[in-house]
Amino acid sequence: MQNMIEEWINAFVGFIWGKPMLILLVGGGVFFTLYGKFTPFRYMAHSIKLLTGKVDDGSGHGDLSHRKALAAALSGTLGLGNIAGVALALSAGGPGAVFWMWLTALLGVSTKFYTCTLGVMYRHKDANGNVHGGPMYTVRHGLGPKFKWLAVMFAIAGLMGFVPSFQINQLGAVVQTQLFPGVAWLESSAFSWALGIVLAVFVGMVIWGGLKRVADVAGALVPLMAGSYMVMAIAALALNAERVPGVFQSIFASAFSPDAMFGGLISVIIVGVSRGAFSNEAGIGTEVMAHSAAKTNEPVREGLVASLGPIIDTLIVCSCTALVILVTGVLDQAEGMQGVSLTMAAFKAAFGAPGAWLLAAQVLVLSFTTVFTFWYYGYKCFVYLFGEQAGQYYKYLYLSLVVLGAVLSLDVVFLFLIGAYGLMAVPTMVSALLLAPKVNQAAKTYFASHRYRESHRSQVADS
Repeated sequence: MQNMIEEWINAFVGFIWGKPMLILLVGGGVFFTLYGKFTPFRYMAHSIKLLTGKVDDGSGHGDLSHRKALAAALSGTLGLGNIAGVALALSAGGPGAVFWMWLTALLGVSTKFYTCTLGVMYRHKDANGNVHGGPMYTVRHGLGPKFKWLAVMFAIAGLMGFVPSFQINQLGAVVQTQLFPGVAWLESSAFSWALGIVLAVFVGMVIWGGLKRVADVAGALVPLMAGSYMVMAIAALALNAERVPGVFQSIFASAFSPDAMFGGLISVIIVGVSRGAFSNEAGIGTEVMAHSAAKTNEPVREGLVASLGPIIDTLIVCSCTALVILVTGVLDQAEGMQGVSLTMAAFKAAFGAPGAWLLAAQVLVLSFTTVFTFWYYGYKCFVYLFGEQAGQYYKYLYLSLVVLGAVLSLDVVFLFLIGAYGLMAVPTMVSALLLAPKVNQAAKTYFASHRYRESHRSQVADS
């Protein structure tokens, strides 16, 4: 029965992540980059000023500052997508998959600028004053009733894609195979159920506080854990510095090799793009929901802040994970290892047992922050489909999924999530492409106003 389910899910993922999806995400990213004349790249310094509070005074509708909105969005991407997802991409597509992840991230800078600007532009305020945003509201308010089916499609796919099972599954794998290997009871189903229940209790303590508590926790933990992870990764690369040039050579050579791992060039491109999308979520629409909660009346500002996400997430953190796995050589000896176990093996090869323990601590924290954020994303989809009053029941449903995540098969869970992410990309990208002129007009108005304000300040200062 399990083999049959895996075959169905494999067929589902293969159908969703075929050539049309590559055209939609990669082609859409190229379009946004050229149509917007590289706007987020040209104004990256302005994006950083927004993030640090030097430009925006934090007034306006919304619940979160720019920094906390980015932290909430990154908590959904910085974590097992970077640590385990990259390892899975290397296992499936070889070193060449990394190149296509990089390309996805670069194009994702422009994609996030457009999708997240639209998320703030078309967000919805309910009767209680609560702000709701995401691709479903972009479709609903930006495209109108004729496209309602796209909004419903995103919300349903979101409910499937925001299950916390992958993160919880990998947490269990860390405990069972890396921290306490060989302990028979830890490999039993009884332990998996017990672990799931304990984790559900901890998750419940945070999500019952709502988005603000999630953002506060993410804002405190994500920079700390991501920073410590980067320090470890850079140290591992420094210890293997002589192998780094060869690794880059293998990445570029494999990226365009017609006999790349598992099915040739098209296969490795699909693996790289799909895993890159799973990592930085550009074009998927998940991050739009976090950024839509930003406290600002200028949609372009949040779009610029959001555009920093793929740079931090994929070009920096994911690259470090991939390079550490490749320079330590564990990929060639990784028979039977996948996901976080492969990344653990790489850091253990670099630092010995302490490396595995330190990484385990980071995986624990980053996985939890991702699980918290996924609750918020799923909640927004649930509320869109069933109404604000029904939203309270989603917390109980989500906690039950936390428990189940500890006992499910990794292959089934990860492939299912990849398929759901592909479904979410369709409404997100289609609505962004159709509404792109609105973003360009808003950007033109915003930057003209910004230049006027800067000029006025200079004149006042000179006088």
